[in-house]
Amino acid sequence: MADNTSTRFGVFVPQGWRMDLAEISDPVEKYEAMTRVAQAADAIPAFDSIWVYDHFHTVPTPTLETTFECWTITAALARDTQRVKIGQMVTCIGYRNPALLAKIASTTDVLSHGRLYCGIGAGWYEHEWRAYGYGFPETRDRMRAFREACEIIVKMWTEEYPTFSGEYYRIDKPINEPKGVQKPHPSLWIGGSGEQVTLKLVAKYGNASNTGGSPEEVRHKLDVLRGHCETLGRDYDTIIRSTNINLFLLKPGDDPEKATEQARSRSNVSYEVFSRMALVGTPDQVVERLQQYKDVGVNYFIFYMPDLAYDHTPLQVFASEVAPRLA
Repeated sequence: MADNTSTRFGVFVPQGWRMDLAEISDPVEKYEAMTRVAQAADAIPAFDSIWVYDHFHTVPTPTLETTFECWTITAALARDTQRVKIGQMVTCIGYRNPALLAKIASTTDVLSHGRLYCGIGAGWYEHEWRAYGYGFPETRDRMRAFREACEIIVKMWTEEYPTFSGEYYRIDKPINEPKGVQKPHPSLWIGGSGEQVTLKLVAKYGNASNTGGSPEEVRHKLDVLRGHCETLGRDYDTIIRSTNINLFLLKPGDDPEKATEQARSRSNVSYEVFSRMALVGTPDQVVERLQQYKDVGVNYFIFYMPDLAYDHTPLQVFASEVAPRLA
C-alpha cells in the first residue's frame, strides 16, 4: 500500500533534454554534472526521489545537443546513489517492446535494491518518434497499444509464464527472473490525464498517477480517477497522486526577470512566457501555490529546477524553506 500519509518530493536531474547541460562542453563532464545533482538530492532527506525524462531529442526544438538515454542513466544513477528512488517521467511505451521494458525494469529494481519508480506513458514527441524509425501512430492506436502494454508489464512482473495476445503485442510464456525486489511488483507510475483510457489504467494497474495543469484541472482529473477506482473496487487512497512543477526559486528582493535570464536564454523565451511555464517565486510564494495543489489531493510533487547542473543551492533552499511547510 502506498505511503500517502505525508507529502513527498522528487526532483529531475539535468540530463540535457531541456538544454540544461548546454553550457558544459565535455560529454563526460556533462554526465558527471548530472550525477552530482543526483548525489546532492540523495544527501537531502526532503527529497524522496530523482527523475529523468525518456526523450532522445532536445526541446523546445531538436538540436545537436546532449540528451542522455533514460534507462541507461536510471540504472547508473541507482548505483551512484544510496537512498533516493529513481523514476522516469515517463517511459514512452512506443520506444521499447513492453515485455523487454518489464525485464529492464525488473533488473533495475534489483540493482537499485528496490528503489525503482517505473513511469510509463503513451508518448507524444512526434519528431523523435519519426527520426528513430518508430513512425507515429494515430492517438487511437497509441492509446490502445498503451493499454496492452500496461497489462503485459504487470503480467511480466507477477506471473511465472505470462501469455497475452492483442492487437499490437503478443507474448508467449516469457521467463522474467528475477521479477524485482518490491512486492507485489515494482512501483508503477502511469503518466497522463486522459479520462477514458489513462486514468482508468491508473485505477486498474497503477501505484501512482501523474497529472498536470492548474489546481482546478488537477482536481477534476483526480475526481475522474476516484470514479474509476469506485467502479473497479480500487481503494483510491492507495494511489500516489503526483504532479510535475517547473520551479524557479527566487531570493527575497530578487528581480524575477533578471534572476531567470540565464535559464530563459536556453529556450530563448521572454519572462512573460517563462513565468507561464514555471512557478517563479520566493519560498513563501511557492508554498502558497503548492498548498493549492495539496488542497485538491496532490500528495507528491516532482520539480524541474533549470539551473541545477551549475548550482545546487535551490535544492538546499527548497529543503529548508519549502518542504517542511508542506510535509
